[in-house]
Amino acid sequence: MNDFIAARSQMALSLGFHIVFSCIGMVMPFFMAVAHYMWLRTDKAVYKNVTKAWSKGVAIFFATGAVSGTVLSFELGLLWPEFMKHAGPIFGMPFSLEGTAFFIEAIALGFFLYGWDRFNKWFHWFTGVIVGVSGLASGILVVAANAWMNSPAGFNFVDGKYLNIDPIKAMFNDAWFSQALHMTIAAFVATGFAVAGIHALMILKGKNVLFHTRSFQIAAIFGCAAALVQPFSGDISAKDVAKRQPAKLAAMEAHFHTEKSASLIVGGIPDEENKRVNYALKLPGFLSFLAHGDFESEVKGLDQIPAENHPPVAITHYAFQIMVGMGTAMMLISALYFMALWKKKKWLESEWLLKLFVAATPLGFIAVEAGWTVTEVGRQPWIINGIMRTADAVTPMPGIAYSFYLFTAVYVSLACVVIFMLYRQIKMVGKLYDKPQL
Repeated sequence: MNDFIAARSQMALSLGFHIVFSCIGMVMPFFMAVAHYMWLRTDKAVYKNVTKAWSKGVAIFFATGAVSGTVLSFELGLLWPEFMKHAGPIFGMPFSLEGTAFFIEAIALGFFLYGWDRFNKWFHWFTGVIVGVSGLASGILVVAANAWMNSPAGFNFVDGKYLNIDPIKAMFNDAWFSQALHMTIAAFVATGFAVAGIHALMILKGKNVLFHTRSFQIAAIFGCAAALVQPFSGDISAKDVAKRQPAKLAAMEAHFHTEKSASLIVGGIPDEENKRVNYALKLPGFLSFLAHGDFESEVKGLDQIPAENHPPVAITHYAFQIMVGMGTAMMLISALYFMALWKKKKWLESEWLLKLFVAATPLGFIAVEAGWTVTEVGRQPWIINGIMRTADAVTPMPGIAYSFYLFTAVYVSLACVVIFMLYRQIKMVGKLYDKPQL
């Protein structure tokens, strides 16, 4: 493994690991706040128990996310010094604001964890809401920085120099809204389905049924509502990518030839040598509609993009198909769940519906990882789209492969620790709340 591939692999590993904790950190505090609110309004002990149990999970994920996020900050400077040299002064604002949001989140979480029976009950609840709001803001600010890499703005690039820097325009670039919206909803989908799936499993096992039923209801409603809304944000993102990054869209759909009334490809195996997709289901005109809102519009293919600027087609295409496939599956489960809430109340007590949620536990995070693969791999060979190539930004220092192996071992170890802590937390929940609850 050469140093360039090692640097990219290490960054991909770090991002792939951190994004899980970012999603949970953005969303779980809202679940916690809803359960807390239900306790304050109904005085039912089960909601207080849910709130306390979830708050401990939030603390675990916050600590792990803080560690992995700090590592990412160092990696940007150590692995990509040329990128940070030029980009740092331009998109530094969202990173600095993210740091502020992180500190607010940490303080609010401390107040919430140690504020039981010490603060006014509504102020205590409000500190939990602040944890969620600051976590959400933190995630959106980081996405704004990534969006700048896809849609650079806020400067003039003249003779290899970055002039007339405007950090506000850089932060609110053309891609930030579509990416932030899509990522925020994806976080609710992924976390909602993961939490609902775990509690559904506990219900099927007959353990603390009331506790897990209330937990399941909160997580499932959030996750399912977000899953049904997600296609609308996906449509906004697709049209934005078609406008700004036609090479990424072409790679996502393995769209080799420019054409009008372009077909949307479902599945298939890209054959880059012969410029075709084998074994695919084609929906005539749907790619044109997805990209431009018109079934007859022309969609730019890879044939109009210089070969040296082509993203890796197979990886981008497969990742996109996985993301869409996982999202479609969760949409179908969501439709069934809301149908159960609305018309088919008996379904809510059925094993088959709970088993669907158990099976769907990892789908949201698989979709998130696939979506970030599309975002990052689909931008290649650029680290700053159209301006700086990834190969020109990497550190000249040798031995990056060894760093990649070391960080892989660290992240695997950290994942094992988190899994152990969560497993222990679930067992503790079983011991603490294995009693009738009102």
